[in-house]
Amino acid sequence: MADYHYDVIVLGTGPSGEGAAMNAAKKGKKVAVVEEAPVVGGHCTHYGTIPSKALRHSVKQIISYNTNPMFRDIGEPRWFSFPRVLKTAERVIAKQVKLRTEFYSRNRVHLYHGHGSFIDSHTIEITDGPASSTRLHAEQIVLATGSSPFRPKGVDFHHERVYDSDTILKLEHTPRTMIIYGAGVIGSEYASIFSGLGVKVDLINPGERLLPFLDDEISDALSYHLRDTGVLIRHNELFDSVDTDDSSVTMHFKSGKQIKADALLWAAGRNGNTQNMGLEHVGIEPNSRGQLDVDENYKTSAEHVYAVGDVVGWPSLASAAYDQGRSAAAHLAGDDDYWFVSDVPTGIYTIPEISSVGKTERELTNEKVPYEVGQAFLKSIARAQITGESVGMLKILFHRETLQILGIHCFGDQASEIIHIGQAIMKQEGAGNTVSYFVNNTFNYPTMAEAYRIAALNGLNRLS
Repeated sequence: MADYHYDVIVLGTGPSGEGAAMNAAKKGKKVAVVEEAPVVGGHCTHYGTIPSKALRHSVKQIISYNTNPMFRDIGEPRWFSFPRVLKTAERVIAKQVKLRTEFYSRNRVHLYHGHGSFIDSHTIEITDGPASSTRLHAEQIVLATGSSPFRPKGVDFHHERVYDSDTILKLEHTPRTMIIYGAGVIGSEYASIFSGLGVKVDLINPGERLLPFLDDEISDALSYHLRDTGVLIRHNELFDSVDTDDSSVTMHFKSGKQIKADALLWAAGRNGNTQNMGLEHVGIEPNSRGQLDVDENYKTSAEHVYAVGDVVGWPSLASAAYDQGRSAAAHLAGDDDYWFVSDVPTGIYTIPEISSVGKTERELTNEKVPYEVGQAFLKSIARAQITGESVGMLKILFHRETLQILGIHCFGDQASEIIHIGQAIMKQEGAGNTVSYFVNNTFNYPTMAEAYRIAALNGLNRLS
């Protein structure tokens, strides 16, 4: 049994683990990282953010080719199989793994592959991997083990026609029909992807509306455009049971309805990866979803153990996870440049994209804040007309009296990029965070960013 001593041990190499390891190393700590998978990157790189967004990009290109009249002079619309499209994602994943492996080497972070678990409060033992029979000791430990899809009892996930958001990347054919159970971010994104490939999708939503945390108008727009691409959305339907055979999957609902399709994608819920980690040796108890409670410094109930990323639950975004890891590392190093990650922009990679930051109209109404709305529809933006991506809108919510920006919501092409312009202005101190910024500064023309000027003028005109 080999024993090694470090200042900090990080479990997991997803965004949160990478953020924690890199920042701790840069602050002079001797860092070890334990990764259960054969390569670094975590769920984000191999199953979640990177492959799904690479898939989306490829499908978006296919949609453009098949719907743009200019291409009809070249040839007829083409059909692309899911496995063929997936190869693009595989190439991106390989590049990401190479890049992130270099990060650990460059920062002299020691990387161990295998399953890490506590055997006492300061010791991690590694099993089931190349680094088996290794024990690591450290004063401080960061848990960045991520999350996995929730798998309910009674659903045979070993059946060749039943998938979750991880195993869907192993799909070896393109189904003609598909049931997606769960209409959250993952379910909505995959509904866009598969409908773009010509699959007839039934999107099952256990709730009353899609993505209820979004501004109502944006949620409604998403519903409309999913339906416009052929997705059938069924609200208020709760899963009861699933039957499978060699050629189909049938889902039964508590309402008495049933749907038959070629494949089922289960996209409802995720659990924190905290099983078989020996947490009892350090006095930490996960909640019913396997998640860990942390304080404002990302400390668990054990003073020397931090937890970051999906394993702590909200907001379960790669962007926030990386910052959580960096913040936890700053705190454990004794620096004062740590913060609790709370004001996080939402990026949802449906087709078209959705992104938002700040308050929604519903929230402002409930809080009795006197706000006004400025809108810019992308169909009136010259750049969107040029690119043919004219679906969607930008909406700015601002205080009627102070003109302070309270929320920004965007639905359309490049929404996740466009949102950061507004986010930067919202973060300015004093009078710099008002909607007036967008009318008192010149924007390049033609650009998508010009939507801010149009929306600001639209909103200010409502005040007169």
